[in-house]
This record gives sequence, C-alpha cells and structure tokens, in this order.
Amino acid sequence: MKLIHIFLLLLCLATKALATEPKVTFVELGSVNCIPCRAMKKIMDSLEIKYRQDLKIVFHDVWTPAGKPEAQKFKIRSIPTQVFLDSTGKEFFRHEGFFPQSELEKILASKRVRR
Repeated sequence: MKLIHIFLLLLCLATKALATEPKVTFVELGSVNCIPCRAMKKIMDSLEIKYRQDLKIVFHDVWTPAGKPEAQKFKIRSIPTQVFLDSTGKEFFRHEGFFPQSELEKILASKRVRR
C-alpha cells in the first residue's frame, strides 16, 4: 500500500512539472535606456500575464556588463531583438526592432501557446 502512495505522489509531481514547463521562451535583448525597448517592456508585461502557463519571458539589458555576454551569445545586430526558443531551447524565430503585440502573438500561436 505504501508503494502505491509513493508511486501516485511521484506521478502527480511529474504531471505538475510537465504542465508548468513553458512551450516557448521569449528572450528580449535590449536595454532599459532604449526607447523601443521600453515600449517592448509594456508588451512583455502584458504577455506575461496573458500567457503565464505556456510562456517564459527573459530580458537581458545588453548595455550592462551582465547582459553583454547574452548579446554575444545570441549574436544580435541591433536592439531590441526578440528571440523565440521552443521547449527544447532551440531558436525557431527571431525579430529585430519593435515588435507589435498582435504580430508577436501570431508567433506564439504557431507553437500553440495559449492563455
């Protein structure tokens, strides 16, 4: 009987872990001192609320010492740059410049990111 309880507990934990793993990671590479980047911040805040189950948002300020390696890692050419990663961490889409929320949501929909 004790083994059944342990098995069920492990099954519940595994199911919960799978359910909370994001389908897409949205990496925003910009700066808090960049006007288009600040406009993207409002969109990121909105998306974080709207798609909290399926979407993870990461922001790197590439004009800081901590963010500069991320700019190099993603080989950005301008800011803001948006990089979209699938659940395995593979890049599937990239955009440079301000990205309107309606267009961004089309990218999310292509990976079945839901509210």
